[in-house]
Amino acid sequence: MSRGSYPKVARCVHYSNPLCILSSRPKIFSASGTFDPNIDSDVAMFEDDSPYPEVRSAVANFDDPTMPALTLRVLVIGIIWAIVLPGLNQFYYFRYPGIAISGLVAQLVTFPLGRLWARFMPRVTIRGVSVNPGPFTMKEHVLATIMASVGSQAAYATDIIAVQRVYYNQRFNFAYQWMLVMSTQLIGFSIGGIAQRFLVTPPSMIWPNTLVVCALYNTLHSQTYAGIGRHDGLSRERFFTYAFIGAATWYLLPGYLFQALSVFDWVCWLAPANIVVNQLFGYQSGLGFSLLTFDWNQIAFIGSPLATPWWAEANIIAGFLFFYWFLTPILYYSNVWYTQYLPMSSRGAFDNTGKTYNLTRILKPNATFDRLAHENYSPLFLSMTFVMSYGLSFAAITATITHTILYFTRPIKNHLRRTLGEQPDIHARLMAHYPRVPEWWYASIFVVTFALASVCIQIYPTEMEIWALVIALILGMIQAITNTQVGLNVISELISGFMLPGRPVAMMMFKTWGYITMSQAMIFTADFKLGHYMKIPPRPMFWCQVLATAIAGTVQLGVQSWMFSNIPDMCHPGQKDNFTCAGTQVFATASVVWGVIGPALQFAKGKVYYGLTFFFLVGAVCPLLTYWITRRYPNTFLNYVKLIFAGLGSIPPATAANYIPWGIIGFIFQYLIRRRHFPFWAKYNYVLSAALDAGTTVGTVLIFFCLQYPRNGTIGLNTIQAWWGNTVHLRTADAAGTPLKTLAEGDTFG
Repeated sequence: MSRGSYPKVARCVHYSNPLCILSSRPKIFSASGTFDPNIDSDVAMFEDDSPYPEVRSAVANFDDPTMPALTLRVLVIGIIWAIVLPGLNQFYYFRYPGIAISGLVAQLVTFPLGRLWARFMPRVTIRGVSVNPGPFTMKEHVLATIMASVGSQAAYATDIIAVQRVYYNQRFNFAYQWMLVMSTQLIGFSIGGIAQRFLVTPPSMIWPNTLVVCALYNTLHSQTYAGIGRHDGLSRERFFTYAFIGAATWYLLPGYLFQALSVFDWVCWLAPANIVVNQLFGYQSGLGFSLLTFDWNQIAFIGSPLATPWWAEANIIAGFLFFYWFLTPILYYSNVWYTQYLPMSSRGAFDNTGKTYNLTRILKPNATFDRLAHENYSPLFLSMTFVMSYGLSFAAITATITHTILYFTRPIKNHLRRTLGEQPDIHARLMAHYPRVPEWWYASIFVVTFALASVCIQIYPTEMEIWALVIALILGMIQAITNTQVGLNVISELISGFMLPGRPVAMMMFKTWGYITMSQAMIFTADFKLGHYMKIPPRPMFWCQVLATAIAGTVQLGVQSWMFSNIPDMCHPGQKDNFTCAGTQVFATASVVWGVIGPALQFAKGKVYYGLTFFFLVGAVCPLLTYWITRRYPNTFLNYVKLIFAGLGSIPPATAANYIPWGIIGFIFQYLIRRRHFPFWAKYNYVLSAALDAGTTVGTVLIFFCLQYPRNGTIGLNTIQAWWGNTVHLRTADAAGTPLKTLAEGDTFG
């Protein structure tokens, strides 16, 4: 069958048809024959639309192949963004508190820029290329924004370079830095080319966060409303405008005028010195029983609750309630792992006196592990929530493997055997009219980036090995293809800690290639899914991503190099302009914990955290139990239990302030409103999510540059900054991280 030729999808007449989805069936299956909780039980397969209401509510089921996509206008605007946005984010990444300008800002600003270009630029042609091809189209908007966002965040590998410079006194030349960044940022794109046939083309891969972006594009360009049912009232464009202005204006309260609304641990304000109350109700070092926050940045820290399906949110909240609100306090107040001498929740590491762990005491002059010094000093201790996060990460690793084997072996085999033309929805049929990206393009990217990585390893004294690079890439490929992301980079850190003990730089490189291969593949794939929904030709999409990523990485290296050369005391505590590099410090600490001390001295039998290794067994067994129960009782709610372990991977740095309000808002919109007022939900839900994200982002930027950054942050120092609403949350035992027990001077525990 030739590409673009598809069989008609008839209405379902028999259960044996793998494309049938009937409302009368007790369980809902995707085209691959697996249970799919995202499909509504009362919706039949749509021949000319997606079977998923989330997709139908945000994505138009038509295309205009004549609409311009890759134009000179797109390249100019996109390249400017690929310079400005990554440069700013890299600059502020090293400042604490930092600020990250998301691609959402570029998406909003690009829209008027494109329209201004269409209005004022002359309609002339240069060497056959039109300077102004006419109205600024939605496809141009998508491509320009992708160029802005694909490399906008600080490149992961720049932390390796900063840590080498500050902590290990290694300063390699710019060629090494460029090859390291390019290899880590681009090698995942080659894997994304393989992953997209599993994660982009199938209709069941809906990518909820991408739907929010689609809704915003459709709103800005006034596309025909795509959704189910009718709902009178405001247009989506006007609704977005009102919500956007409201969100940007509101952020002035929790972001500047009344910052206690962001950390709304109101119970702690009533009893600021009561340690137990602060540990239970506090948001900063406690468990967050206070429930509320009025800051959308906090609510959407782990993702928009308006974009995640309720069944997934319910899984995550159930896991949070059990592991962090039930099990964590039991273990803490039982003094398991000596945690009563530490804060209930903390991102730092501690020694056996309860003080911050002094990393320099266990390092030799050449920045390698001094085992004797470690034995004479102290084991490394973590807060209870941090310990729990590692246990859940261990469980997530084995649970993911077991779950994949049980539930996805058959679908993966099916997808490997099937082509795009055998499982199309309307979006796949429309995209089939465009030439696909040749496989050799992906292979070429892989060969070049692998060569750059090998040169870094072989030419420079990093103590990394080529065989370790191969293992790291295989690890990243598995995660990318299975769309499984385990928090804290634990898999990479754990494996490298055993394979490359005492080599912190090698560990950082291994972790980066293992993690970023997956992360960049997911970014690449998410952009391709966005292009799939918005009907962007795949080849222009590919080259725009590669070009923008290469430009962004180079710019970030230049900004970093300039900062280290021109800012005094860069990355040192007390730096007068607050360029203390908090993220880099965390990265460096991880390099010591996993690369210097290593997991063998942390989790082996007889060591402090040996008990955490049993979480591997727990993670392996739990999917087996749910699999057996769901086969015996097909209609059980356990069909929806899938994210109990992996869904909590954002802790730390996320806290209850990010999970509980997120779950409450998700329940209201994704369960109550979606079920009781579906036309309203279908028309406005994703538009509201995009408006809240965009408005809060713009509000954050305006407040930072207008009120906080000028005059070195002294505006309102003795007035607004000093009043009760901006200080009450800082004068509590929660803010101080006070432990339940303290030691006398000279005493130790453990």
